Amino acid sequence: MAHTLSPPVAAEQHLVGSWQSRFLRSTLNNRSLAIGLLIITTLGVVALLAPWLAPHDPYLQDTANRMVPPIWHETGSWTHPLGTDRLGRDYLSRLIYGSRISLFIGLVVALISGLIGTTLGVLAGYFGGRVDAVVSYLLTTRLAMPVVLVALAMASLMGGSMLSVTLLLGLLLWDRFAVVARSATQQLRDAEYVQAAQALGCPLPYILLREVLPNIAGALIVVATLEVANAILLEATLSFLGMGVQPPSPSWGLMIAEGKAYMFFQPWVITIPGSALFILVLAINLLGDGLRDLSAPGGRNE
Repeated sequence: MAHTLSPPVAAEQHLVGSWQSRFLRSTLNNRSLAIGLLIITTLGVVALLAPWLAPHDPYLQDTANRMVPPIWHETGSWTHPLGTDRLGRDYLSRLIYGSRISLFIGLVVALISGLIGTTLGVLAGYFGGRVDAVVSYLLTTRLAMPVVLVALAMASLMGGSMLSVTLLLGLLLWDRFAVVARSATQQLRDAEYVQAAQALGCPLPYILLREVLPNIAGALIVVATLEVANAILLEATLSFLGMGVQPPSPSWGLMIAEGKAYMFFQPWVITIPGSALFILVLAINLLGDGLRDLSAPGGRNE
């Protein structure tokens, strides 16, 4: 016996389907969003499947095959498609595993800094007064500190490791989240639906989490994409200077640092991880630009 959906359920499924089709259509029409999403999705799949995709152990040293050039060189070999480094480790395998480090640090740093900055910004924008003054003071103090110099100083004290770099950058990159959340909350705190929730006696956590936060989430997502790219670049910078992820971990910044002594004779040891870093950061910025287009009223390009 056939069962028919009730009108409310059918209408809800129609709305969900229409929203998905509109999002897919908007994504395909937005070139920046489509390209960025495609590259990031591909790199994400590569990072997740690294143990199965990497042709060699990224930590295995083979000094008999040191500095083997990539396959586009005359002496290149398909055994090591992207060549090997100064210790004979397969460059393609290290590049694949390095994507895990970059994506993990970028996402976790954005999560930590987003929680800190959004919390401070929403509280400052909603309450104003002394709360706003305290948050503004903290924000001014944070902006007065150069991130790279503070990160280098703290990393030298804490010791370089993936955990310390992640926590350090997460505690330093919350300012953009705070600025955007504060400004957006100030515009929403006098909205009719917020005042209606206050009049009904809704608790403060309900108002902030259910009425304010969902309406500023779009702007915060755009900021998060920018901070992911910023965190990846800062991690690469710290690793290049010896204060970030430590050997033998296959960090892209560390790979560039290890290859700088050979850059004039085997430039591919720098151009390969540098190109991977450039493509990842470019894709994240394209994704952020596309999300900004979608979140703009009526579309920014219209």
